[in-house]
Amino acid sequence: MRIIATFILLTLAGPALAADKMTLLLDWFVNPDHGPIIIAQENGYFAEQGLDVEIIAPADPADPPKLVAAGKGDLAVSYQPSLHLQVAEGLPLKRVGTLVATPLNCLLVLKDGPIKNIADLKGRKVGFSVAGVEEALLGTILKNNGLSLANVELVNVNWSLSPALMAKQVDAVIGAYRNFELNQMEIEGIEGKCFYIEEEGIPAYDELIYVANPDIMDADKIRRFLAATEKATQYIVNHPTKSWEVFSATSKELQDELNAKAWVDTLTRFALRPSALDVGRYARYEAFMLETGLIDKARPVSDLALDLNAQ
Repeated sequence: MRIIATFILLTLAGPALAADKMTLLLDWFVNPDHGPIIIAQENGYFAEQGLDVEIIAPADPADPPKLVAAGKGDLAVSYQPSLHLQVAEGLPLKRVGTLVATPLNCLLVLKDGPIKNIADLKGRKVGFSVAGVEEALLGTILKNNGLSLANVELVNVNWSLSPALMAKQVDAVIGAYRNFELNQMEIEGIEGKCFYIEEEGIPAYDELIYVANPDIMDADKIRRFLAATEKATQYIVNHPTKSWEVFSATSKELQDELNAKAWVDTLTRFALRPSALDVGRYARYEAFMLETGLIDKARPVSDLALDLNAQ
């Protein structure tokens, strides 16, 4: 027993094993969409998994998936619709986890404006920021309501979505986030109304996902990363106010009314099982991308996404 006790004391006194380093590239500057990542960092859940995670906000939001594909990062936060396009373009990327498990995108109008239903968009101006996917989304929504893109005037508002709508430069905008733009308008004293795209004929999808290069990724580290963010999500759900305090304390820029409102509207949308893969969801969205002409052929889900728990 004395020998065992001595061994235990020596073990406890010895140097701790070095944590495995990981680099995570965000899709944008830190905001409530990244709640589980920041909570996992601040609450020590990454450290519990033996990880030292470097979180990097990009200078250009388009860069993270490309950098990960090139081996210059372990994981990137990206978007399911973008993944379908990137795989079609030949980038070596696959979804390995989910961050936000519902669409955030919506077709946004003024609540007291002239657009009471989708059909009222005929002859009106619709603002957008990203050509391609957003036009396909809008085209499908219009088609399901007896219209087409030819019935509206598209206006590139260059990321100024809610300001353009509030200034009545356009009658609607596609690409607005229901957890941000709606709140931004409310703070400005103008109420908005969202037409939720998944209720207007668009297949449901994962808004934010983690992507990795399957040829060079370390699956074990990614599993541990996802375990940490799952624990963080559980903490957020159980302690929404405390988790907001922890999250917002990391930066003064987060301590404002918009981010506080966005936090409340986002926390119910985080993936409770970030490693779980809904194969049907990815197959349906791939079929949608093919139908709208955004990709040249439908690829199997195995080319798009991985379930690391099944490996």
